Amino acid sequence: MTQHETTPRDDRELAEAVVARVLARAGTALDEGETRSSDADGEQLDRQERAALRRVSGLSTELHDVTEVEYRQLRLERVVLAGIWTSGSGEDAELSLRELAALAETAGSEVLDGVLQRRSHPDPSTYLGSGKAAELAEVVQAVGADTVIVDADLAPSQRRGLEDIVRVKVIDRTALILDIFAQHAKSREGKAQVELAQLEYLLPRLRGWGESMSRQAGGRVAGGAGIGSRGPGETKIELDRRRIRTRMAKLRREIAAMAPSRATQRSARKRHHVPSVAIAGYTNAGKSSLLNRLTGAGVLVENALFATLDPTVRRAQTPDGRAYTLTDTVGFVRSLPTQLVEAFRSTLEEVGDADLLLHVVDVSHPDPEGQVAAVRAVLADIEGADAIPEIVVLNKADVADPDVVVRMRRREPRSIVVSAHTGAGVDQLLEMIAAELPRPQEAVEVVVPYQRGDLVSRAHSEGEVESEEHTEAGTLLRGRVASDLAAELRAVAVG
Repeated sequence: MTQHETTPRDDRELAEAVVARVLARAGTALDEGETRSSDADGEQLDRQERAALRRVSGLSTELHDVTEVEYRQLRLERVVLAGIWTSGSGEDAELSLRELAALAETAGSEVLDGVLQRRSHPDPSTYLGSGKAAELAEVVQAVGADTVIVDADLAPSQRRGLEDIVRVKVIDRTALILDIFAQHAKSREGKAQVELAQLEYLLPRLRGWGESMSRQAGGRVAGGAGIGSRGPGETKIELDRRRIRTRMAKLRREIAAMAPSRATQRSARKRHHVPSVAIAGYTNAGKSSLLNRLTGAGVLVENALFATLDPTVRRAQTPDGRAYTLTDTVGFVRSLPTQLVEAFRSTLEEVGDADLLLHVVDVSHPDPEGQVAAVRAVLADIEGADAIPEIVVLNKADVADPDVVVRMRRREPRSIVVSAHTGAGVDQLLEMIAAELPRPQEAVEVVVPYQRGDLVSRAHSEGEVESEEHTEAGTLLRGRVASDLAAELRAVAVG
C-alpha cells in the first residue's frame, strides 16, 4: 500500500473523528457564545419576542407529585446528523457538518450524534448505503433520537428508503432550511413566499401509509368536491396533490399582487434620484448589525442563521450630505434550496435594482472563501446583479485571525475590513460608499426664490451643492443635480 492510499478502516476512523469534533463544538458555524450586540443595535424587542417563544429542553413529562398541576412545554426534537464525504478534505466535510449542526440548533433541535461515511457517490436507494443505514438505525435507537437530518438534498425515494430502515422521521437539508424560514417569516409577503416554497418541496414527496392513500373516493369526497368527482373518483394522494396545486396557484397570485407595492416604492426612490445600496452576504455574517451601525435602524440582530428574512430599507446620508437607502436582505447559504430562490425572487429584486452592493463576509468564519463563492452563486441567478459595483466588507475583524484577514484582502482587492460590533472601519466604509454612488450629471448655478425652499432642500439631499449664498432675490445655488431637478430649478430661478 502506497503512502497516499487509505483503507476502509482509516476512512471510517477519520469520519468518526470529524463527527466527534463537530459534536464537541456543535453549532460553531455560529459565533461562540451569545449574540454580540452593541449600542447601535437598539432595544431589539423582536429578539426578546422570539426568545420568549423558544422551545425548552430537558423538561420531564412525568409527574413527581400527582397533587401538583403539570405544566407541559414542547420538547426539543432530538436529532442525529448523517452525511457522506465524497470529495475534498476532512476539514471540508467537518465544516459542512458543523453548518448542519448550527442549522439544526437554529431550528430548535438538540443534536445528539452523527454519522459520516466516506464513499465515492451516494447510494441511489438509501443515500448512505444499507450497511451505514443499519448502523444509523442503531445509533438512533441508542441515543433516543426522533429525527435524522441528512446533509444533502434527498430524492423522495432515498428519503423513503432511509426512513424504512431507521424507523424515525428523516428530513434533508432543504426541509431544515425551509423550517427555519417558516419560523422566522413575519411579513405577509414573507409568510406567503415560505409557504409556496414548502409546498413546492412537499408536492413530489407526498407519501401514503398503508392503503389510506390509494383508496378511491366516490360520490361526495371528504374534501368537499362534488360534481366532477363522482364515480371512480380520485385516490387520497391525488386529492391531496390537487389541493396543494390549488393552494400554490393562489399563493403565486397573492405574491404577484404584492409585487407592485414594492416596485412602486423602488420607482419612487428612483424618481427622486435616491441611490440605493443593498447589503447581501452569507447568513449570520453580520448584515443586520452593519445596517444598525450605519443607520441606527434597530433591526433584529441575533446569533442565529436566517434571523432576517424580510428586507429592511433605511435612509442614510453620505459624509457630504447626499441621501441614499440601505437595504438589508435575506442571508444566503451553501446549496440554498432552489424553491427558496424562486419564492423570494421579488425580495431579491432589491439586490438587482441597487446602485451598489455591500457583500458582507464573516472573516472570522473557518471558510470565508467558501461563503463568498456561495453568495456569488446565488447572485448570479438574480437579473442585473452581475453589473452592480461590489464592495466586499470583511466583517467581525475584531475576532478574526489577522492572517485570514490579510489573505482575504489579497484575494478581494475591492474590500474593506470593519467590525460592526465595535465600529472599527465604519467611517472608511462610509467614504467608500460615497465614492461609489452615482453622482448627479447636470451643473447648475441659479438663484432660487426664498419661498421655494423645498427645491433647495432637494438639491442638498439629491444632488451635490458646492456653494450656497443668500442674496436679496433668493438663494444662489451652485452644484450638480439630476436633469429633472435642474429643469425645475431653472423654471423658478430669478433673473
